[in-house]
Formats: sequence, structure tokens, C-alpha cells
Amino acid sequence: MPNAMTIDTEQLFANLTQPQREAVSHVDGPLLVLAGPGSGKTTVVTRRIANLIANGAAPWEILALTFTNKAAGEMRDRVVKALGGYVDYRNTPTVATFHSFCARQLRRYADAAGLAENYSIYDSADQRDAIKLSLKKADLDSKNWTPGSVAAAISNAKNQLMDAATYSASATDFYTRSISKIYTHYQKILKDNDALDFDDLLMKMANLLRDSEDVREQFQNRFQYLLIDEYQDTNHAQFVIAYALAGGHQNICVVGDPDQSIYGWRGADITNILEFEEHFPNAKIVALGQNFRSTGHIVDAAAGLIENNSRRKHKRLHTELGEGEKPTVSVCLDEHHEARLVTDFFSRLHEEDDLPWKEMAVLYRVNSLSRVLEEAFRKAKIPYVIARGTAFYDRKEIKDALSYLRLVVNPNDEVALRRIINTPTRGIGKTTLSKIELAGVLKQLRLFDSLKEAAMVEGLTTRAVNSIKKFVAMIENWQRAALADASDSLIATNPLAGFVEQVIRESGLEAQYKNSKNNEEDQERLENLSELISASAQFVPEPVFSEGENEEDNEDLTLVRLLAAFLESVALVSDADAIDPESGTVTLMTLHAAKGMEYEAVAIVGLEENLLPHMRAIGNEMEMEEERRLCFVGITRAKRRLQMSRAAVRTHRGMRERTMESRFLSELPSGSIICCDQSFDEDIDDTEAYSPRSDRRLSTSVSSGEFPIGCVVRHAKFGLGTVQAITPRAIGASVSVSFSTVGTKTLILEYAKLERVG
Repeated sequence: MPNAMTIDTEQLFANLTQPQREAVSHVDGPLLVLAGPGSGKTTVVTRRIANLIANGAAPWEILALTFTNKAAGEMRDRVVKALGGYVDYRNTPTVATFHSFCARQLRRYADAAGLAENYSIYDSADQRDAIKLSLKKADLDSKNWTPGSVAAAISNAKNQLMDAATYSASATDFYTRSISKIYTHYQKILKDNDALDFDDLLMKMANLLRDSEDVREQFQNRFQYLLIDEYQDTNHAQFVIAYALAGGHQNICVVGDPDQSIYGWRGADITNILEFEEHFPNAKIVALGQNFRSTGHIVDAAAGLIENNSRRKHKRLHTELGEGEKPTVSVCLDEHHEARLVTDFFSRLHEEDDLPWKEMAVLYRVNSLSRVLEEAFRKAKIPYVIARGTAFYDRKEIKDALSYLRLVVNPNDEVALRRIINTPTRGIGKTTLSKIELAGVLKQLRLFDSLKEAAMVEGLTTRAVNSIKKFVAMIENWQRAALADASDSLIATNPLAGFVEQVIRESGLEAQYKNSKNNEEDQERLENLSELISASAQFVPEPVFSEGENEEDNEDLTLVRLLAAFLESVALVSDADAIDPESGTVTLMTLHAAKGMEYEAVAIVGLEENLLPHMRAIGNEMEMEEERRLCFVGITRAKRRLQMSRAAVRTHRGMRERTMESRFLSELPSGSIICCDQSFDEDIDDTEAYSPRSDRRLSTSVSSGEFPIGCVVRHAKFGLGTVQAITPRAIGASVSVSFSTVGTKTLILEYAKLERVG
């Protein structure tokens, strides 16, 4: 077991800056670490955990919470490394996302929380279905009340710890009273199905810690040291959880950056970090301003931009990586021209600098901008991937398989049951199901229990009754098998993967696609089901607690517990978790999804008013500051190369419309960027200079005497060509060159970087 004698404390403090050393060495009492972009916050957090253990803290007394599975996994691995490679999870700190931690503890304290231990977690698709049903029950038109907007309203209420009854009591106008009706029906559906949505995980845990003194004391005694990463992204429910866990010992360390708070639209409350000292008056504050990721001009551009915000905590951003290249800010003719600018930018880096595709990313404010970019990447034959983390688990065949698995864990999950009861077709149609459901309502039975009594329901055919009996027997057989100890399973090598494979086979899903005449599409679906089996084989469950010395924690890991943990991990997948830095492709993603990522080269597109900043922020200073923070986050993803662009004309609803330049461009320090206007002549390959502050072209100068008409020149992209004409201009000479590969191109001589070869 690790202790102060087995941890190399000298190594813990090696290569740290003075502020980093201060944060790592802090032991007792509240600590706020203001960590700027690329400032090594994960290093600080993981080494601080190791230092706590070196100073006598038991590993199981430490809890570290973050926001994505990827971040939690990286932190967990680095903690193990800092502990000298000691890997027994029973004696390592608990490192988890907020949602996964709450999900596991709510199962552990299900009785105290008023929940069924085998509850299901509804993902966004399940939630949408439940809201649609709630709209019907509330007699409201789904055209006027879209499931997405309703889900957002209910989510905001839950983030504020307002249950349906509390929300209803505060409803004063038509909108809130209508949402209240939907919320009430929606919550009843969740309760009837023994299900929780994502926001319930936080709200139920916050309420449990707030209302149960006994449970709260158990957690406070167990976790003597609490660390929270990305604290600027916490909402009110997460604040209540954190405050309750810190309790009397006040040993809470939060790491974050108000300048990177970009999730206000989904409930994140920036005041949690801005007012940390008010909640914990004795807090020590350490600012990490040195950027180990980006070069000087990129850091300076980001710093100049974010200084325009008022709701922040000042820290001096700086780097020792050298000035590097200045970011370019380009004006393009339209969105297609802008997309070609991006592909040309990446192609040059790939061909001339041997920069791998995986080190490049395109960022945008709204998903709709990706369509034109995708077209350009396909034409340029550049491999790319769009970061959408839930795409795999949203596929029909995967949702079907997961619904079977959910039913094994929770037979009261009627959303899952309705989805697969006749998939594949087994003669249990809507009419049959309606009759069974009606009979169950009269007897106050849940749907699965009603299926068990199908033989007693009038009006059902013998074929239908037999099909239902087979279906029920199949589910119950799986449920019995899942109750076995995972280590004693007949599928000894990997019980979870073996069980998932068994369910896919015995449910008929595998045969359905094997026997299909649509070979190509269904072969892909079979491969996806195989991938689900692979995912279950690779799944490693986190402990409910890191076990420590408590014997009562050492529960047998039954297959059903393992399955429930796997389903939790699937339900809590996020976009960020799906981004594979080793994919070998350029990544296209929203600025929100880019949080926490870094790339050698980044292109940010759509820097126009109503896009970035988004139109919803216009006229609202708080929202405008969040949009500025979003732009700041995008800029600071780049290590060495950054290109920012806007289109002078963009197509909107089929109409070509002139755009207004984003105000953020005029806030970038002029000394840290190069401004280029390409909107006046699409044939001009390189750039004319302009100023975003005045939107006018600047004068440039270059000697054109070295390139007489008729001479042979080499261009980095177009190869060899012959100079046809030199045109003096106020902004600098342009040159027309006839290339054998692409024909005649007009280039700005100063930026063309031509080499005379003859």
C-alpha cells in the first residue's frame, strides 16, 4: 500500500513552476487554483493527490471529480503513475465524473434516496420520447412545445434543485404553468419506469446530502479531501454536492478558470468560482498563468481578447515557448471560399511541414457550418471526422441491443420494453400490447408483470400468447443468469462480453441482420453489434468507492452489477469522450466540444456577428461575455498555428447575405495577428492586408524587379510557372503566373513566396 515512504516526493516537485509547487504542496484547508489554458492543471491535481498521500492521507479518503470520462481516465492513470505505478484500485483515490460518481452512490444509498437500486438512466433519446408522451398527457401540441426546448426548461429547473411540485408552486405565467404540467407528467413517467435522467443524478444526490445528516456525515468522514476539476463548469446542484462533501473539514481544492466558463446555457454558474472565497473565507488562491501549450502570439491574442470581459479573475497569461507565428485573420468571399482556405491551410502544413492530420482541427460556433466544410474536405481528399460522441450509441441496432440489456437490469423500464418487445418481429403487435396494457392498468400492474398474465387477457390469439410467453421466459432466463457472481460465470474469460453476445444472439437481433437480403446495410449493422460486444469486453468498472479498509464495501460483483455499470458508462458518453487524438484525421467540432483539447494547428471559422457571437447574445452583456470566453477557448486550443476567418457573404435559408465582422476580431491586439482580405478577388490565392478595426486594406510594399515577365518561378503549392504580368497596386504588387498544373493564378507578390528558378 502506498505511503509517504514509497512515494518519491522529490519527483513530485520536479519541473514545476513556483505557483505549481504552491498548489501541489498545499494540504489542509480550501484551495482555489486559477488555471489558465495549457497551464498544466492536470499535472498539479495529480501530483497534489500524491502529495496528500505522502503527507499521511489514506488513498480512499481522497475524491477527485471532473466532467468527462476522458478527463477522469487520464487523471486516474496519472495518479497511479504519480504513486509509483501502484494499480490496486482498492487503495487508490476515487476519481470519477460528477455523473458517474452520483450514479454509483445513488445505487448504494437507493433506500435513503427513495430510489430502486436497479434504476435505468435515460439518455437524451429516451428523454425525448418520455417528453413527447408527457406532451400528449398534458394536451399540448408538440409543434408549439418542442421536446428539446421542454427538456432544456426541465433541466434548468433540476439544476436549481426544483422538483415538479416546487416548480409548479412558482409557476406564474402561461409558459411556466405549461412547463409545469409537462414536468409533472414527465417525472411520473420516470418514476413509473424506475428511471432517472442525467439531471436527476445530480439533483437526487444533492438532495440526499442536503436532507440526510447521517448520509452526509458518512461521506464527509469517508472523503477527507475533495478535489474538483473544471470548477467553473459546475451548476447549482454540483455546488451543493461539493459544499456538502467538504463539510466541516473544509479540505476542498477546486481547479478552474472563469475565462473558460462556456456552459452557462446548460446551467453552469460562473459565480461558483468567482465567489469561492465567500463560501470558503480561509481559501488560499494560486494563479497558474504560464501556458505550456501555445506560442507567444497565440497567447497574446487570447489574453488581449479576454481582457474585454469584466466577470473574471485577473491573471497574467504568458509563455516561454517563443513568439511563434502570428495567427492569421482572413476575410473570405463566401462560406465555400472559407472552406477552401481551411483545406489549403491544412494541406500546406501536411505537405510542407509533414504535420499529421490528427494534429489539426476546425472549430465553429454552430453545427450547421460543418456541411460546407465537409464538402471541401471530401474534394481535397483530406481525412476528417466530426466529433459527435453519441453517434454510435444512437444507431437503431445499438439502441435495440441496449434496450434488451436495460430490461435485464430493470424490468420496469417500459421505454426499453416497448422498443424491443416486437423487435425482431415476434407477433406482438400494437393491438396485442394495447389489450395487455389495459388489462394491467385495471389490475394496477406494470407492463412486464402484465405480460406474465397474458394468457388471462381476453381477445388475444393463441399465437400471440405463446409469443409473449417465450419473450417473458427469455428475459427472465437472462435475469437469473445476470444474478450470478461474475467470477463464477460460465463465460469465464469475459462474463460481460459473453453475456452481451448471448443477448444479441438469443434476442434474434443477430439472425435478423444475418438473414436480411439487404446485405450491405445489414452487414454494417452486424458489425456495429460486434463492436458493442467489443466495447463491453474492454469495459473496466469503477468501484462504488475505492475500497480502503471497510469490509462492507467488498461486495460480490454480480453480472447484473457489472451490466448496470456498463449501461451507466454508455448512457454518460459525451461528445468529448469520442474525440480520438490518435485517429489520424482532421477533427471538425463545435467550440463547446473543443474544451480540453489541443492541436498543433487550428482553424476557427464563422467569426461573424450573429454566429460568433451568437445572435442570442446580442444585447445581453452576460451572454456576450460567455461568447467571448468561447472564442478565447477556441484560440487557446492551438499550439503553433492558428487561422481565423469569416465570410463576407454567407448563405442563409437559401439566400446569400452580407455579413458583419465579429466584434471579437477588433478586440484582438493588432501586434499579435496578421489580417488578410481575400473577399475582393476569389482568384487571388494568397492575401491582401486589412485591418479588422477599420475594415480597410493596409499598404504593403515589395520589390517586383526580381520577377521580370517571362521568368520561371516555383510556388510551394502550384509548382513551376511562368510570370505573365506584374501589376503595381496601392496595397502592393500582384503577379499573374501561368502554372502548368492549375492554369493562371493572380497572387499578391509579398505573400506568394515565389522562388525564381529561371
